[in-house]
Amino acid sequence: MMRQYELVERVTRYNPNADEGLLNKAYVYAMQKHGAQRRANGDPYFSHPLEVAGILTDLKLDDATIAAALLHDTIEDTDATRSEIDATFGEDIGRLVEGLTKIQKLDLVSKKAAQAENLRKLLLAISEDVRVLLVKLADRLHNMRTLEFMPEESRKRNAEETLEIYAPLAGRMGMHDMREELEELAFRVVNPEAHSTISERLSEQRDRNKSLIARIEKELAEGLATNGVKARVSGREKRAYSIFRKMERKAVSFEQLSDIIGFRVIVETVPECYAALGVVHSTWPAVPGRFKDYISTPKQNDYRSIHTTVIGPGQQRVELQIRTAQMERIAEYGIAAHALYKDGVAAKPRANGGGNGRASPGASDEIHAYEWLRRTIELLAEGDTPEEFLEHTKLELFQDQVFCFTPKGRLIALPRGATPIDFAYAVHTDIGDTCVGAKINGRTMPLMTDLNNGDEVEVIRSKAQVPSSAWESMVVTGKARSAIRRATRAAVRRQYAGLGRRILERAFERARRPFNEQMLVSVLPRLAQSNVEDTLAAVGRGEIPSLNVVKAVYPDHKEERASRRVKRNEEGWFGLRRAGLRFRVPGFSRKTEPEREGAERTIPIRGLTGDVPVRFAEGGALPGERIVGIASPGEGVTIYPIGAQALKAFDDQPERWLDVRWDVEEVKNERFPARIEVTALNEPGTLAQIAQVIADSGANISNLRITKAAPDFSVMVIDVEVFDVKHLTRLITQLRAKPVVSSAARANA
Repeated sequence: MMRQYELVERVTRYNPNADEGLLNKAYVYAMQKHGAQRRANGDPYFSHPLEVAGILTDLKLDDATIAAALLHDTIEDTDATRSEIDATFGEDIGRLVEGLTKIQKLDLVSKKAAQAENLRKLLLAISEDVRVLLVKLADRLHNMRTLEFMPEESRKRNAEETLEIYAPLAGRMGMHDMREELEELAFRVVNPEAHSTISERLSEQRDRNKSLIARIEKELAEGLATNGVKARVSGREKRAYSIFRKMERKAVSFEQLSDIIGFRVIVETVPECYAALGVVHSTWPAVPGRFKDYISTPKQNDYRSIHTTVIGPGQQRVELQIRTAQMERIAEYGIAAHALYKDGVAAKPRANGGGNGRASPGASDEIHAYEWLRRTIELLAEGDTPEEFLEHTKLELFQDQVFCFTPKGRLIALPRGATPIDFAYAVHTDIGDTCVGAKINGRTMPLMTDLNNGDEVEVIRSKAQVPSSAWESMVVTGKARSAIRRATRAAVRRQYAGLGRRILERAFERARRPFNEQMLVSVLPRLAQSNVEDTLAAVGRGEIPSLNVVKAVYPDHKEERASRRVKRNEEGWFGLRRAGLRFRVPGFSRKTEPEREGAERTIPIRGLTGDVPVRFAEGGALPGERIVGIASPGEGVTIYPIGAQALKAFDDQPERWLDVRWDVEEVKNERFPARIEVTALNEPGTLAQIAQVIADSGANISNLRITKAAPDFSVMVIDVEVFDVKHLTRLITQLRAKPVVSSAARANA
């Protein structure tokens, strides 16, 4: 374990003006707080924050960041508090430590939601101070280096999280060396067989190609020197995970890869980069389509370099990266290579997307890596669910980029595979929402066209356009997907509000009371709604009965109920529309006295009357939701939920539609049929867990069938009996919370 004086020496070696007193105090405080705590490998727990601090000294970070690394687990794992940290080390370090503390004791329904909330907290803390990210990545790197001492389940979970979030996050921030090590350590755990196989093949090839690598390095260096370009040339073997991903992405074998060994040419100035490129291309033939200039067009994480591939000595393909020493430093250390701090003040990227994302005063280079962070923080403000936010963030993390242009020459960076819809939303959300077409390089093209580097995209707009829900499956950026979902939800909400408005107009008309929307303002608290639009939408969705609204506005209102029976007459089945009475159905009752065997029981649904044969559609209908009746002469009436897909078959037969609604104030302990679809892991005990959730919720299973079975999952259609739509909603939420359940939703006929 590193000694106290050794840590201080490592910091003062690159920062002679470091606050040694602060470092010593943080060292002693953390060591005392962690006390006798032990890690899984038996080492003192304090060795972990000490190693994290050591990793950050390699990045040459300021003394406040090193102190925060020493203290980063104190609030979470000891009795230390934020106020105590502030009092002892100052608010700056206290804020850093709190930003690194995981969210505790949240009422979250799944591990995925917990992971998303922790990522939200981390990114928000990074937006305040990017040093939080540097400490977090160093923390994760040391944990991955010692992962073999953890239980197998924890090992795999941490490795998967590293591959999904932390390694791509390091790459997005330009820290490629750290990203590669994180990927390699995680890959070894997630897919040990593939890692072992590729590592063996690399070892064999390394032995065979030693002389060839030396020959290429020598000929490159001599060729550049002969033409007056002073350069340092070095060969570098790709890591196993990088090779594995390329094999998967291109569907090729190990033998078909031609760029397992890459060569870097490091020069002093940008003009020398292009001079070196000229020498290389005039000496060896270039491979078409393998040239990229990231100097004139840097990546969003500030990566700058020239990439080219040539047919070099021995007819071998040689992949070259040509860059300056400064570019090399940024490529290795990313944001840690920038002059982030001056007088102890850290760069703070602006969450509103404004400004130029520069570091603290005095820093001259714009840090483009913050642009992605600002976009991600914008998603936080949009109110997406934790799961959606996690999905969007992963989409952004994993994509390579293409660079496109607006007609005015503005550069837009997008993930590979992006469409004109992604482009439109990247320019502005309003442009995406009103997009109806696109011209790519002057030609009108479909909206699902994949964009390529250098494309000029002109978005065609219409104010009458609203985003289609089908777009969600066409886009690849988190921003576009989030905006489409919001627009779709808003459109559905407007439709429900319109339906609710019509329902209330009819309800007040039946009650012979005047109505206007302004009347709802004064009764919003009584209806537990925040505004009129929400109230109308809730009525349209069936969450608030229209009678409740009438009574809220007119407390003295008493509903008049007709008691006469209407028999089927010359009006036929369709005369029921005007009856406005209950109807009788065998098998249901709201009587309180004991019933005779075989006695008829009534189901209280308004809008129908008489001895009319009535049945529920396949999939059921529940009190609390909007329903509609479909009349069939000679057969009776079938009751459907308003959202049932089967109703589309009757769109051209409006005369068969009956306006009916529930009237279940007096019904107690009656269950009604509903159908749910559950996708779950195919493993022993899954069905038992699902059945237990249903039983614990007070519901009953009446039928179950498996519609699709695969080695990894199965799809179950379950007919259940529940009290009302709220009961069903609670049941579905509880099912989704089970780790074995991938998805659960209502299945309407």
